[in-house]
Amino acid sequence: MFKETKSFAKQKVKWAALPNLVAMQLNSYKWFMKTGLKELFEETSPISDYTGKELDLYFHDYYFDEPKFDELKAKQNGLSYEAPLRVRLELVNKKTKRSKEQEIYLGDFPLMTDWGTFIVNGVERVVVSQLIRSPGVFFSAALYRGRKLFGAKVIPNRGAWLEFETDSDGVINVKIDRKRKIPVTALLRVFAAHYPSPDKGRLGGVELRRGETHPTPPLSGRETNEEILKLFKDVDTGTTKHIEATLKKDPTKNAAEGFVEIYKRIRPGDPATAENAKQLVEGIFFRNDRYDLAKVGRFKMNQRLGRNEVRLQKSPKSDFKTDFNFSKEEMLLSFKDLTDIVSEIIRLNNTEDAMPDDIDHLGNRRVRALGELLQTKLRVGMVRMERIIRDRMSTYDVNTLTPAQLVNARPLTAAVKEFFTFSQLAQFMDQVNPLAELEHKRRISAMGPGGLTRERAGFEVRDVHTSHYGRICPIETPEGPNIGLVVHLTSYARVNELGFVETPYVKVKNNKITGEIEWLNASDEEKFVIAHGGTKYDGDGKLVEPIVEARIAGKPQMVNREQVQYMDVSPQQIFSVATSLIPFVEHDDAARAMMGSNMQRQAVSCVKPQAPIVGTGIEEKTALDSGQVIIAAEDGIVTAVDAEHIAVQETNRSNKTNMTNRTYVLNNFLRSNQYTSMSQQPLVAKGEKIKKGQMLADGAATQNGNLALGQNLLVAFISWGGANFEDAIILSERLVKDDRFTSIHIEDYSIDVRDTKLGPEITTPDIPNISEEKLKNLDEEGIVRIGAEVGSGDILVGKISPKGEADLTSEERLLQAIFGEKARDVKDTSLTLSHGKRGRVVGVKIFSRDKGDKLEPGVVKKVQVEIAQLRKVQVGDKLAGRHGNKGVISKILAEEDMPYLADGTPVDIILNPLGVASRMNIGQILETHLGWAASKLGYRALTPSLDGASEDDIKAELKKAGLPESGKVVLYDGRNGQPFNDKITVGVTYIMKLNHLVEDKIHMRSVGPYSLITQQPLGGKAQGGGQRFGEMEVWALEGYGASHTLQEMITIKSDDVIGRAAAFDAIVRGEEIKKPSLPASFNVLVSELKSLGLGVDLVEKPISQAVSLPEKENEKREIKKVRIRT
Repeated sequence: MFKETKSFAKQKVKWAALPNLVAMQLNSYKWFMKTGLKELFEETSPISDYTGKELDLYFHDYYFDEPKFDELKAKQNGLSYEAPLRVRLELVNKKTKRSKEQEIYLGDFPLMTDWGTFIVNGVERVVVSQLIRSPGVFFSAALYRGRKLFGAKVIPNRGAWLEFETDSDGVINVKIDRKRKIPVTALLRVFAAHYPSPDKGRLGGVELRRGETHPTPPLSGRETNEEILKLFKDVDTGTTKHIEATLKKDPTKNAAEGFVEIYKRIRPGDPATAENAKQLVEGIFFRNDRYDLAKVGRFKMNQRLGRNEVRLQKSPKSDFKTDFNFSKEEMLLSFKDLTDIVSEIIRLNNTEDAMPDDIDHLGNRRVRALGELLQTKLRVGMVRMERIIRDRMSTYDVNTLTPAQLVNARPLTAAVKEFFTFSQLAQFMDQVNPLAELEHKRRISAMGPGGLTRERAGFEVRDVHTSHYGRICPIETPEGPNIGLVVHLTSYARVNELGFVETPYVKVKNNKITGEIEWLNASDEEKFVIAHGGTKYDGDGKLVEPIVEARIAGKPQMVNREQVQYMDVSPQQIFSVATSLIPFVEHDDAARAMMGSNMQRQAVSCVKPQAPIVGTGIEEKTALDSGQVIIAAEDGIVTAVDAEHIAVQETNRSNKTNMTNRTYVLNNFLRSNQYTSMSQQPLVAKGEKIKKGQMLADGAATQNGNLALGQNLLVAFISWGGANFEDAIILSERLVKDDRFTSIHIEDYSIDVRDTKLGPEITTPDIPNISEEKLKNLDEEGIVRIGAEVGSGDILVGKISPKGEADLTSEERLLQAIFGEKARDVKDTSLTLSHGKRGRVVGVKIFSRDKGDKLEPGVVKKVQVEIAQLRKVQVGDKLAGRHGNKGVISKILAEEDMPYLADGTPVDIILNPLGVASRMNIGQILETHLGWAASKLGYRALTPSLDGASEDDIKAELKKAGLPESGKVVLYDGRNGQPFNDKITVGVTYIMKLNHLVEDKIHMRSVGPYSLITQQPLGGKAQGGGQRFGEMEVWALEGYGASHTLQEMITIKSDDVIGRAAAFDAIVRGEEIKKPSLPASFNVLVSELKSLGLGVDLVEKPISQAVSLPEKENEKREIKKVRIRT
């Protein structure tokens, strides 16, 4: 493969390198370990007893112990990669003032691997981030007779929602948690009483004492109508006087009545007293454990209500500004917030062209990454644990009590386990290839707990939004019911501390690009004029064109270059990693680009991977961050290399003389989650000097450190005898011989050896009634040897189980006494290879209770056999390019039958030219032309999306390679040597074999299981089922008049139990098949009719009582009739 590369990028300067592509996962987990857990313990601590007078339990510092084993051992042994959490607790006796400190174990927490995944029960899992509506305040509008009536929603991170709405008569109402509405002035009176103003006479310009949960000051009538009117006199100046109208409808006159009125709406039917009403309302709004806006909610509210805004700025020390200086009290809703919201609603109602907030804007949606999701789940566990602790405080002796006696870690460990095994967002990792793995970690879902459901999600939330630019990929999303709900981060995007997605821009000052990078979120971006990444500039970084394309508030416009404030760092900034890997994506229709992005994630890694001749330049970065390659941790010298490990003598940068040795273990035939093989091959040689971050070994689907999902093939676009009709693909047999699309698939089979009531099961090669031929691959333990070639039905583990014994005769007892165990009855319960499977044994693992392995109750030994299967490409396999051009192989032609070039070179693959024009994915044709030129000139072409090779560039390269500029040549028919009539497009294109292999799908049945109820064959490959012969198929046979075929189809081949046994018997004996008898489904029908109260009897009459049959008058026959009694 060519090592030389040639870039066709027009933008030669890289203003910003691609960030770590799994940083979102790593940073979020780091935050959880350092801050998330700390916040949880601070929220809970101290836990007091029910009286609040005797005991307090404080949670102090915590740490994680070393994990019991590494990632590889966890995978191999089906265990979790986790570490124990230890917390220092202090129990304070309030009466004696004595305290006891103790360090306790709070369960095992799964640890994140360096590549952003978790290993739970031996299986790699990924936690997908969630895109939800941000906490804060949002203003909406409802149309009434052509007039907009504005309202608002206050959404906290935790607690009751407030929904404000304006009625047609100007009254502003509020709903608390979707209960019945009340006039907003009643709520204002309640908040005014809780947050009294310092000058005791006015409510305006309140200096707040927020979040105090001590008893509120006595109500003094300061919540009067006059005071409320005074608050809004500056804003309520329209023709409709909103506050006056609301006060008229408000049944309350002071805060005490306000509390009662709210209580009646929240708890209708319950008797409301001033005291319990006040208690309930204060519990809803004024307690931090019940109501929490969170930092992001307070930030968004301040921003929307036009207060001194906190802007996220990049600080010199860290990527994010971390001090928002929001106190606990600011996490609650204040009286000032309420008055500002009502003022804004009135202002919007009085403004003619006012518009509601766009809830689909990325400034109003945030990402909840893994750390936050896990913290939310653990909060539930902590509440359960708190309840248990309080119960124990009241039952145990206070004087002898220790912290360890109080704490039960089970609710916490149960919450962790539940999150990683059952959460909709903790998913089984897609491991088909490195790209699938990487994109799974960068996936964002709008579904999950607290999110949307596919049934409720409308078109607007699924659609591409202007604020997605540079943050969420407009192309890569699933095709099914999840379209638009599951999206991917763009290649440069990152998630900031508040959960908003940011993208980098390079600063432009006085018409010159400064090179300074700033990260902007969707709200900030709207304030600036931003030029796109393809804007031309000279060597000094000055913009060339006087008028440039730019975006203002998400809308594309032409502006003077002097107005430009920022520029995109790269033209590929708007695409995800998978879409950025498609060359010439700008020439493909969006639907086909989406299919191309999604199908790259389904490509199976080949035995001989090939990096694409036409790439986009991010193949190396994708492979590097995927987690499937080995990267040097430090500088050093390679001291030893083989297929299983690479040994490196590291040089310490600070002290060159200090040398340490490190060994990197390579994977060999490691099974992925999708049963593909993950093997690693060294890229370095003994004695080679290496640098930190250098790639030491290729993984699956990488070649020389570049992502290699498919093969570079010589393609001809021509119709060939109808064999490539409707996207079918014709392939050369040479590709099969050369193992170009050969892949390895690994499956494991396991069997438990139990201790039964009748005695222990044993693994042995000595199995009764089995031929020596079938036992030849078993060792003395009865386990198949590594390297053995096995087919369906072959024994993998020989196992015998004791049978239940009947009473023995005296002769049998004598035989047993003489011959011992041999004479006892045992049954063969061996593990055999499933039907239709084949392969070679590549690994055997034996887990035994004697060795200390954890096994299920009753299991003494577990044997796991791994079988690798070499799958060559075959007719029926699905192939695809990177432009959404997919098809199924219809024919594999002999090399000599393939069309060939003038120099005798046969093409590798024939595609149908009709599959290009209507699909509008012209990118594949440009790739074909450039690929041919690059392969002739001996380099890898790099053509980044939206910034790659132009038509003139491709023509120039073809000319340089001595090829026709049109890319079309005369092709000769391999069958007769005659040239085809027209010139044909020929070139080199990149084709992938997808994980939809015919061997997994094709199925046949001759004998197999039947359903117990209907006695009909089961359906589906997994059940060994047959092909259903349904109602419409019966009509087809009826139409042909094929009565005998039809009769056997619906009787002996289906559910005629007696008839099918008799038919089998007749075939074995060579006799004529008898007439079928009654189908079992008839009995089912009779039973169903009986359930409806219809008595159905089958009446059988001999021939003498029945009507005569003229053609066979002498034959004795039974006539069956059905009589129905109602």
